Amino acid sequence: MNPKLIPWIFVWIWSTGFIAVKYGLPYAEPFTLLMYRFMFTLIILLLIIKYKNSPWPKSKLGYFHLMVVGALIHGIYLGGIFQAIQWGMPVGISAMVIGLQPLGMALVAGVLLKEQVTMRQWTGLVIGLMGLYLVLFDKMDLTSGLSFEGFSISAVIAVSISLFAISIGAVYQKRFCNDMDLISGTWVQYFSALILCILISVFFETGNVAWTKAFIYTLTWQVLALSIGAIFLLMTMIKHGAAANVGSYFYLVAPLAAIQAWFLFEETIGLSAFFGVMLVSFGVAITSSKQPLKTIQN
Repeated sequence: MNPKLIPWIFVWIWSTGFIAVKYGLPYAEPFTLLMYRFMFTLIILLLIIKYKNSPWPKSKLGYFHLMVVGALIHGIYLGGIFQAIQWGMPVGISAMVIGLQPLGMALVAGVLLKEQVTMRQWTGLVIGLMGLYLVLFDKMDLTSGLSFEGFSISAVIAVSISLFAISIGAVYQKRFCNDMDLISGTWVQYFSALILCILISVFFETGNVAWTKAFIYTLTWQVLALSIGAIFLLMTMIKHGAAANVGSYFYLVAPLAAIQAWFLFEETIGLSAFFGVMLVSFGVAITSSKQPLKTIQN
């Protein structure tokens, strides 16, 4: 496979995650679906770890940091997306909100870690937020207060929690988990997310699953393509030195998800939402650019 194609394939697979959620939720509740996804993923990853003899973390503190990251970027992040879509939020809009993650990560790093935030990043953040407003405004029901066509403010809160969780988790991982083995470290993260999902499923969901062919297909895709395949694509990118550039492709995730949702679920967006999609993508592209501009100190 041409190494130049791998980042594009990685981003496309990432975008299908939103589609897979939509297909899976008719058969299982959000955290129950995630629970089974992580269970099967952990079994497969453990076999891979045994085969490759991947090293485990060397200290209890290392395990702790990985479990914090796992709860944030797998448990809360994915759980919030699943719940928002379960509560009626269109796939394209949920992808658009999560598409702001590079902007959120830059903001979290600046506020919590006092890292330097460039003028380019602030500009991207403002443009991205303007785009998100247009996307949500397109679905806003102005006759009934703070509500939207087909979904409530609860869905917006759920997907916003996802955005903050992955932004904080990504910064935390960058700070404390840089030296982890990718495979065994991911296993610990998924294990932490599994515990969280089991607790929520047991106490707040029925735990019922309709084991239809459609559910098995979507669960298989989520396990093999999203939870495992994406990891090995990332390892390949690291091997070829392309991992640092994948962020510049992420502005394509939301439009790709929206196009797939339009084709598969007949989700449509109005003119204001279309311009919002363009603004969000442009904002993320600006933030992901490596070209230096004037720096602002927080």
